Amino acid sequence: MYPVFRFAWQFFLHRNDPPLGLFDTHLSAHVCWPWDLDFWMELNNGRTLTLYDLARLPLAKRAGMIAAVRRRGWGLTVAGTIIRYRRRIRAFDRYTMRSRCIGWDSRFIYIEQSMWTGSDDCASHAVLRMATVGPKGIVEPALVAQEMGYTGAPPALPEWVLGWSEVEARRPWPPMQD
Repeated sequence: MYPVFRFAWQFFLHRNDPPLGLFDTHLSAHVCWPWDLDFWMELNNGRTLTLYDLARLPLAKRAGMIAAVRRRGWGLTVAGTIIRYRRRIRAFDRYTMRSRCIGWDSRFIYIEQSMWTGSDDCASHAVLRMATVGPKGIVEPALVAQEMGYTGAPPALPEWVLGWSEVEARRPWPPMQD
């Protein structure tokens, strides 16, 4: 079940936070609850992706993306995710999420997110490519940034993100049905 109350709580907690620039980092504190666990008594991998929503959407609000998307009648969707898990998060562990936009290409906006159980102990790291969609399909990210008031060029995406994007472009779609 989607953590609607926790989602609303994050928006409430950050309601008076100052606006962020397009590439600034949003920090948020969280707790791993028993209903977030899998059979091995650690944060469930699927739940991790859901919990990243709890930080990504307040980031989008603080950076002005939600207002820009609503103004134009667009929507946001996740178009792909790459994630790496390195440390266990267990029941009642406290962790901090760091979320930021790292740039865009001609189709997608890339959001980097990570969970930290200490100042230097990263539990997981994810990059999501987000698509803004309108009545005619995907909206060019540069247009979204412009609607948010950003007029500069995007920063260069890291080589490993470009590599991931290139691999995804070669991946067959729809998948084989054997």
